[in-house]
Amino acid sequence: MRIVTECSAWFSYSRASLGNRLGISALVLLAAVSTGQGQTSKPAETTPVVTVLLDDTKTYQTIDNFSASDAWACQFVGLWPAAKKEAIADLLFSTKDQAGGQPKGIGLSMWRFNIGAGSAQQGEASGIKDEWHRAESFLTPDGRYDWTRQAGQVWFLQAAKQRGVPQFLGFLNSPPVQYTVTGRAFAADGKTNMAPANYNALATFIANVVQGVQKTTGILFDYVSPVNEPQWDWSDPKQEGSPFRNNEISGIAKALNAALVAQQLPTKILIPESGKITYLFGPDDKPDRGEQIKAFFNPSATATYVGDLPRMARTVAGHSYFTSSPYPAAVAMRQQLAANVAAVDKLNYWQSEYCILGDNDGEINGNKRDLGMDPALYLARTIHADLAVANAAAWQWWLAVSPYDYKDGLIYVDKTKADGNYQPSKMLWALGNYSRYIRPGAVRIDARLAQDPGSNNQLLVSTYKNAAGKQLVTVLVNSAAAPQEVRLQLQQKKLGAGRTYVTSATTDLKPGPMVKAGQPLHLAPRSITTLVSDYR
Repeated sequence: MRIVTECSAWFSYSRASLGNRLGISALVLLAAVSTGQGQTSKPAETTPVVTVLLDDTKTYQTIDNFSASDAWACQFVGLWPAAKKEAIADLLFSTKDQAGGQPKGIGLSMWRFNIGAGSAQQGEASGIKDEWHRAESFLTPDGRYDWTRQAGQVWFLQAAKQRGVPQFLGFLNSPPVQYTVTGRAFAADGKTNMAPANYNALATFIANVVQGVQKTTGILFDYVSPVNEPQWDWSDPKQEGSPFRNNEISGIAKALNAALVAQQLPTKILIPESGKITYLFGPDDKPDRGEQIKAFFNPSATATYVGDLPRMARTVAGHSYFTSSPYPAAVAMRQQLAANVAAVDKLNYWQSEYCILGDNDGEINGNKRDLGMDPALYLARTIHADLAVANAAAWQWWLAVSPYDYKDGLIYVDKTKADGNYQPSKMLWALGNYSRYIRPGAVRIDARLAQDPGSNNQLLVSTYKNAAGKQLVTVLVNSAAAPQEVRLQLQQKKLGAGRTYVTSATTDLKPGPMVKAGQPLHLAPRSITTLVSDYR
């Protein structure tokens, strides 16, 4: 994998408070200009056209998927009246267009299924106060399997398949309560909530779930993820979860590999779903839970190495939490990550979970639901950094459906189990600017600015070559309060006509008129634009 030393086509130029906080990092400087305090912006009609140079002979990562998870609301929303849950499924999974070319949905290309630990069956005795944070388990107390459980989640699993989603992943937040030390789905005092003696039992359970779901639904999990954010203590009973040390993750992976092989299942194992990306390449504050690329994929780490297991995906997974602000620091961390991944032969990186948490250095706060463009633009910026700097081969969101007053959902619902209302957010459509048009097998190509735009606004550009046909997909994020004119120039080849799809305060992936070859592309203020172009 090639190391990217620049942020595709990145430059910072915004008078808004967000842009002023971002500044410019010398590590990723491609083109930047400061007009100085007090200088007025040029009138829109005299704004120069920014040329973006595209070169499809310089290629980077191959995209595997864009995804979101069914935790926690889908267990209830999947039992709602048919018309509402079908509409929600269309928003998440559909690649079809409505009349006039308006996309019905964002066309996710993978779906993450939460394999529950059984706290829902325990009810109040689970210790998890929020019923929506408990999850059912297919495993019964007497060791049998009840495939009628997790019915709402299974409905969404099947709805995804029916709408053409090609990939599926099953993940665990906690081992089944039968195998935990506490007898509950959360830990105590930050201690691992499962004894090594239960590794084989856990592995058999996961393999049985993969096989059982396939038999009952026809859907085979392409991947299973046995641990989630192992760096956190998970001793606060807010949801299912367990910490794990590197040696413990290695032991679970080895047992799970043996179980999948024994049951002749081709499903691959994804680890370690680090709580933040810095744990992948450094010890940070968790020396026995950090440096996870080295621990699991460097043969010199003899005690924990699992990179040669036949069912191990050649992919290291981490979460972008707590590393997305300020932007220069976010870029620097992702450059380190990309370099560490590239140093391991044939290893990929997946950004496997994200929503807007915390205060992000004052740039945006995760608290309070916001259906508008502020979180959508921040999300698009984070996706861009993960794809164009960290070389992420997959980008995956946390809660596809959320009942909470938080910036954690693509679609928001009433917190009512039997029925309710739903609202799509601009974050849904911002992700759709990527997921709907950049399909599995697409390859990111070089995209960089040809000249300084002479402005203080912000523009992010990345381009992808789809595997099917001669088609380029360019995503442009204009966070400025002013419009921008951009012209794409493909080196050594001819870029043909294309169509834009725009997410803004007033549009949701709205298709625009055809853009002729060589014609400047107009970017609306505070918008995310996807241009799908032919080339030869």
